[in-house]
Amino acid sequence: MNIIKAPQEWIKQAEYDIETAQVMLDSERYIYCVFMSHLSIEKALKALYVKKSSKNPSKTHSLVYLAQSIHLELPERIKEFLEMLDEVSVPTRYPEELEKLLKEYTENRTKTLLDKSKEALEWLKKELEKQ
Repeated sequence: MNIIKAPQEWIKQAEYDIETAQVMLDSERYIYCVFMSHLSIEKALKALYVKKSSKNPSKTHSLVYLAQSIHLELPERIKEFLEMLDEVSVPTRYPEELEKLLKEYTENRTKTLLDKSKEALEWLKKELEKQ
């Protein structure tokens, strides 16, 4: 029997992950900040998926796929951000060259990404409340 995780549990984990992303930024672990930011948004999208479909979401990590699978009408800025976050998070999950990634994710770049992740998370939580 496959038990469906409640949307509230997905959101609780998404909030925990975004807090962890902030801790990673504060401790200058920028690659992990990017990774946790992506994970937070992924879990928020999975909360919406469960709420809309009453099914467990697929095991995908693709934010764009998850949003499309539930026909989520995203504001253009959020849609573009999810596309970008999908793209940049893959190397943080499976780095080929650690030093290259460490140079690529500066404090400013990572802080901007985290700020946009927080904005996207808040938008997704409001969408969940509407359901």
